[in-house]
Amino acid sequence: MTNALYDTGRNAFLTGGVNWTSDTIAAVLVKVTSGYTVNLATDQYLSTITSGNRIATFTPLASKTGVAGVADAADVTFPTVASGPAAGAVVLYKNTGTDTTSQLIAYIDTATGIPVTPNGGDITVSWDNGSNKIFKL
Repeated sequence: MTNALYDTGRNAFLTGGVNWTSDTIAAVLVKVTSGYTVNLATDQYLSTITSGNRIATFTPLASKTGVAGVADAADVTFPTVASGPAAGAVVLYKNTGTDTTSQLIAYIDTATGIPVTPNGGDITVSWDNGSNKIFKL
């Protein structure tokens, strides 16, 4: 797979359900080998990704910007990630504090720093610095 937006996330942008710059946007590292299988057409909330497939979370993204439909933010560091299965992707979501209402936004599996196998240390994921940054609507 390649980086993509969830259909329900795109719809949330169009209907005012997600505001990139003012909402709390968070990231979760996910296990994809024998783990989470993304369905961009139907997956809607963080609850779709079971806790066993969540390797680490980071909240909130800092220094978010949105210019000409391009979303960007500071690179993220997941601190002291326990040794375990490899993380194959990062999922961005609007953090409402409740898994069943936290809207999934983007599935990213090509950022610098993933895939990665946690070893107890920090994991840093660096967003693309090209013209599309994290993603472009």
